[in-house]
Amino acid sequence: MIGAIIGDIVGSKYEFNNIKSKNFILFQPDMFFTDDTVMTVAVFDALLSCKGNFEKLSEKTVKFMQKYGKKYPAHGNFGYGQMFNNWLLSKNPKPYNSYGNGSAMRVSAVPYFAKNLEEVKILSKKVTEVTHNHEEGIKGAEATAVAIYLALHGASKEQIKKEIEDNYYSLDFTYSSLKESYNYKVSCQGTVPQAIFCFLISSSFEDAIRTGISIGGDSDTLCAIIGSIAEAFYIIPNEIKIKAESYLDKFLLKKVKKFQKIFKKS
Repeated sequence: MIGAIIGDIVGSKYEFNNIKSKNFILFQPDMFFTDDTVMTVAVFDALLSCKGNFEKLSEKTVKFMQKYGKKYPAHGNFGYGQMFNNWLLSKNPKPYNSYGNGSAMRVSAVPYFAKNLEEVKILSKKVTEVTHNHEEGIKGAEATAVAIYLALHGASKEQIKKEIEDNYYSLDFTYSSLKESYNYKVSCQGTVPQAIFCFLISSSFEDAIRTGISIGGDSDTLCAIIGSIAEAFYIIPNEIKIKAESYLDKFLLKKVKKFQKIFKKS
């Protein structure tokens, strides 16, 4: 989960100010956590509250996302889309057929709770379809969760790439073409395959985040997705974790520490 949060924080500065470069100071004073972090932690809380019985996960996801949405209402840092913001404030929230990339950025805790790949897909759908019930919204979240699960359980990049290409998206990109022509996308289909590709060509966790920034686009969400996969595959340097945690408030930091305690990576 901290991988997604790191990507979100680093990407916050560049979402509307793409730099198309890997050459930048990783953490800067004007960076901040966004709604991507808030909803990632909300989904973690929903999963945790199930205590291993995920029958009511969808209902709990609604409960925690609305709770967090009220705690962190829309303003400059929390740029909820209008439809999602309406959903957050609704007394009777219903899915609204979204295929936005928000479904993929918030799913990173799912693979840590799942017992196997099939359960990853089931849980991913449960936390996604409460808002993003369009097939592309469900697909984007599932592809992200599957990539994280495979990375977490020792799959090679070649195996991850094959799984994604066989079942989800073509990854027939080149870094140079993305850096030259990729632009702002808010759909899953315009964000998730690019994020997975950036992870696949990276050499370390930090390089994965820098690669995401360098292609531009919806940088905070793109890098949250990249970071969530890269966390499962690489070891995140402690100094990067500690610096990212300094951007969080006490409430979110407590949740992150709880996640780390439960799912400590050796």
